[in-house]
Amino acid sequence: MNDPRIRYRPRAAATPPAAGERLQKVMADAGVASRRDCELAIRAGRVRVNGRRVTVLPCLVEPGALVELDGVVIDTRRRLAIKERERVYLMLNKPRGVISTASDPEGRPNVVAFVAPAVPQGERVYPVGRLDADSTGLVLLTNDGELAHRLAHPRHGVAKEYRVTVQGQLGPEILARLSKGLYLADANDPARGAKRARPERLRVLHQKKDRSRGDLSLVSVTLREGQNREIRRLFARVGAKVRRLERVALGPLQLGSLATGHYRRLRTPEIEALKQSVGLHEAAAASRPAR
Repeated sequence: MNDPRIRYRPRAAATPPAAGERLQKVMADAGVASRRDCELAIRAGRVRVNGRRVTVLPCLVEPGALVELDGVVIDTRRRLAIKERERVYLMLNKPRGVISTASDPEGRPNVVAFVAPAVPQGERVYPVGRLDADSTGLVLLTNDGELAHRLAHPRHGVAKEYRVTVQGQLGPEILARLSKGLYLADANDPARGAKRARPERLRVLHQKKDRSRGDLSLVSVTLREGQNREIRRLFARVGAKVRRLERVALGPLQLGSLATGHYRRLRTPEIEALKQSVGLHEAAAASRPAR
């Protein structure tokens, strides 16, 4: 007999496992996509773990869990051979009009296709960070998921330097406003309100007077944590139009004289410097057992 004093509640949905590895890391290590793109797929409801749709992060999964993306089972067994995989680190000088994603529904050229000849068969590389289609310069592509994640994560504050050609002369007042920082609305989520954008460093490298084409200023801008199209939006706020934007450095990695549209493998000292900049060597040392 049912007791009216007792309120019955529907059975709660299963909760994510309390132990294991982060779902987006498991997917990225299995070669699905970059960790950031895996996070977006999860939040969009495209991923199931053991038959249950996951939309909230963090979600930890245990070894042997059944992970599906859009109904297709992901072979997570590939992760067992991660240490034996050939690590690929490539630097591309991205041309204008090329997008910084692994694929594009519109069929536009992408950075991954540019470096495809240097990627071993069966492997995938993903770009670290994004450059919009109109921007050029340094793009790092790698299959080292942990390094890519740390370089892109705001917590590590990896510096990115850009050379920006701006229409007009930049006077002291404009430079002071930019250096102080301006509030920019979140283009993807206006309800979140404006967020302050402030360059880490701002230097005018050269100013050119040209009566026929208009004055131009070449500016070096360094960011630690970038918003979507932040540099273009910052200059637009002070009435200066960006004519050209090129990324020339990512942490200790320098673009140098690499020609537009060309790529090369990173040298061992460059790889070591990148890992050092995000504390990977310290993390590896801390995980080793004491002797």
